[in-house]
Amino acid sequence: MGAGIAQVCAQAGYDTVVREVSDALCEKALASIETSFDKAIAKDRATAEDKAAALSRLRFVTSMIDLRDRDLIIEAVVEDRDVKRASFGKLDVLCPPHTIFASNTSSLTITELAGATKRADRFVGLHFFNPVPVMKLVEVVRALHTSEETMETAVGFVRALGKEPIRAKDKSGFIVNLLLVPYMLDAVRALETGFGSMTDIDTGMRLGAGHPMGPFTLLDFVGLDTAYKISEIMFNEYHDSRYAAPPLLKRMVMAGMLGKKSGMGFYNYAENPPTPNDLGL
Repeated sequence: MGAGIAQVCAQAGYDTVVREVSDALCEKALASIETSFDKAIAKDRATAEDKAAALSRLRFVTSMIDLRDRDLIIEAVVEDRDVKRASFGKLDVLCPPHTIFASNTSSLTITELAGATKRADRFVGLHFFNPVPVMKLVEVVRALHTSEETMETAVGFVRALGKEPIRAKDKSGFIVNLLLVPYMLDAVRALETGFGSMTDIDTGMRLGAGHPMGPFTLLDFVGLDTAYKISEIMFNEYHDSRYAAPPLLKRMVMAGMLGKKSGMGFYNYAENPPTPNDLGL
């Protein structure tokens, strides 16, 4: 998602620095952005000139020091509380007081992450949706100490990207995942208990509810490990059984079936088109 966020920032005219932990990951991020642009060009959603202009505004680095002159920093690291807090703690020392920090977390509370810094009033949630260049929504999340000035700046920034901002309260999962996560987990439970086949459930939600993709295709796209981690965080926050991960989801993650990124999830992506995975149900 970090590559997608960087792409839309650069495309909107912002001088953008992308920090990765290695040169190899910087190259991977650049390749991802180029591929995304090529797909957009093929669909007449962008031009070769748009791509060249955006790439000219992108710089890839491996050191946090290179972020010290930024006005806004958007964190999109792994969905792990300690990793995120450690990253923000280091940035807080490096960056000037005016720099606004934002987290792309989908389930952790912004107030908890802001506590790792001395700028809680200039800390906000900016939750993008995947794939970032295509999805129009961004949840702008106000923590307990986020100032109104910071919120207005964040909302204006989102609109400048060509996205639609919605204001969300600082509760785990915010608006979308509060409703979406139980839906995806219920689909897994329905499969486990034999309410329908994987393809029938996916087809039913696409054609019956008008969703662009069924819950199992969506889970594979999100990443089963990511969905499992989010469900754990939200269950620990609310102690509500709706957010408890079904046994099947846990077993698949333990088996390395992580979805599209691993080549195998609820569907087998070695086949074209992908075929349902035989889970022995």
